[in-house]
Amino acid sequence: MLKKLPIGIQDFKKLREQNALYIDKTEIIFRLIDQGSYYFLSRPRRFGKSLLISTLDAIFSGEKELFKGLWIEDKIEWKKHPVVRIDFTSDSVKKLGVEKAIDEMLDAHAERHEITLFKTSNRGRLGELVIKLHEKTGMQVAVLIDEYDKPIIDNLQDIEQAEENRDILKDFYGVLKPLDPHLKFVFLTGVTKFSKITIFSDLNNLNDITIHGEYSTMLGLTKEEIDHAFANRIPETCKKLALTREEFNGQLKSWYNGYSWDAKNFIYNPFSILRFFDAQSFQNFWFSTGTPTFLVNFIRDKGLDVTDLEEYPVNQTFFDKFDIKNIDIISLLFQTGYLTIKRKDSYGFIMLGYPNEEVRGSFSDNLLESYANKEQSEISKAMRNMMLALEDNDIDSFRKEINALFASIPHQIFIAKKEAYYHSIIYLVLKLLGVYIDVEVSTSRGRLDAVIKTKEFLFVIEFKMLPVTADEALNQIKEKGYAEPYKTDKREKFIIGISFDPDKREIEEMKVERF
Repeated sequence: MLKKLPIGIQDFKKLREQNALYIDKTEIIFRLIDQGSYYFLSRPRRFGKSLLISTLDAIFSGEKELFKGLWIEDKIEWKKHPVVRIDFTSDSVKKLGVEKAIDEMLDAHAERHEITLFKTSNRGRLGELVIKLHEKTGMQVAVLIDEYDKPIIDNLQDIEQAEENRDILKDFYGVLKPLDPHLKFVFLTGVTKFSKITIFSDLNNLNDITIHGEYSTMLGLTKEEIDHAFANRIPETCKKLALTREEFNGQLKSWYNGYSWDAKNFIYNPFSILRFFDAQSFQNFWFSTGTPTFLVNFIRDKGLDVTDLEEYPVNQTFFDKFDIKNIDIISLLFQTGYLTIKRKDSYGFIMLGYPNEEVRGSFSDNLLESYANKEQSEISKAMRNMMLALEDNDIDSFRKEINALFASIPHQIFIAKKEAYYHSIIYLVLKLLGVYIDVEVSTSRGRLDAVIKTKEFLFVIEFKMLPVTADEALNQIKEKGYAEPYKTDKREKFIIGISFDPDKREIEEMKVERF
């Protein structure tokens, strides 16, 4: 009998009592507990942070019966420690405000343990609670904080409120370091990592394991884990999708794999995998659960060159800061899961890129919708028309569809950022044409803009902006030998030079030649 897929279940006890599927991560969790006491871990949303916190809660609460059959069952001495769990995913934070929400969480812990708190500040009350729990039980306390930064990142569009919440949290977390004699274990999770001078200056003994190789697979799923845990579901899914096992593995990897925090271990998005096996369909599951509009608009308004997001170089210090007042959009994209570590180059730089097709395609869709000032339905229709035009070798219709996209952009916005807009929209249009296209293809003599492949035709395309003409774009393809690698392709082949007029916001001319 197939085990229940734990979609939406973030409570370890509930998951185990319902006999739902659990991918055993307790060997890594044991290593975490065995080798240290103070940790911080950043991961994107829907990656299992809350389930990890819940699992740690069960371990320190001594609930051995929940771990029957798991790796850790006979590896530790099961002792019951008092646990203080602070959860900022609760709706009460938004309804009550940070101070009042913390106050209620501390009151709940005190009431459960029949402890009276006399301090007035939440910093003081947390300290008082930990000390009294230690004194009452004789056992050191585990403090687990879930989504420590949510009151901040939920208010990034209101900098004043975000800063106020940051200062409240900084003061609150700062009491933990002086409590060391009373603490068994401290673990904080969140999406972002704020610089030490803003949040963790008073809690500077945290071990940040965000990009630590030993813990790179603690959240997310490896291929081996998927093959084992879903062994009874994979054959049926392959049959329904009419895929061989090899084809299934390739598509699953392309859609949902690719996340890495050490450039060595690449893992699958756990939420998307669960939803995929439930629906038995390749869809944008993780992305559809919420991409902040402000993030997409921020990229557009800053004029970020989106063509760089496929391979963006950063150095090691990049991972150690996040500043509310001076948001680094690349840092935010990495921490929120839209970019991930892809590799390290020979110079020591770390290359970031989209993790997979789910993120790349969906994010490009959202960016194009924002840049082109069109609804998603209109974007989808335009993209389909472009693809049909290319399938029919109807270059004139392809041109008209691109011009229609540019025509919808408010004139004042486009003129202010015309070059950035031009490059971004053309790039996004080409990228969204899907598996038929390679964008910015590297050759021995430079990079051409696009190679589009349909069933019967192949197009090598170079885009330019006036005063560079379409003839000059065509000549560049010839002079640089961009079409040479495709000479043996059996499809009917064309080279296309396109010149764009930024003032008219349309393609001025297109020149097409067979090769």
